[in-house]
This record gives sequence, structure tokens and C-alpha cells, in this order.
Amino acid sequence: MNIARSFSNWRKYRQTVNELGRMSNRELHDLGIHRSEIRRVAKEAVGI
Repeated sequence: MNIARSFSNWRKYRQTVNELGRMSNRELHDLGIHRSEIRRVAKEAVGI
């Protein structure tokens, strides 16, 4: 994997973590995500 792709994936991961982190517990529950799962979900979303 090249550096540009790695950096792009990292940025997408951080953006996903930040967006999910700003959600309330209720909003996360509606999506079926527990707060402790945010990093795992972000990694899966980006494909890391």
C-alpha cells in the first residue's frame, strides 16, 4: 500500500471516529453501535 493511500485511509478513519464520537448514546444505539465499538466500526468502514 502506498503512502498516499495509507494517509487517505487514516484521514477517513479519524473522520469516522470523530463523527461517531460526536453522536449521543441514543443515536449510536439507533445505529446498533456501542460507544466502545467506535474505533472497530471505523476501522471496518475504512477497510483497515
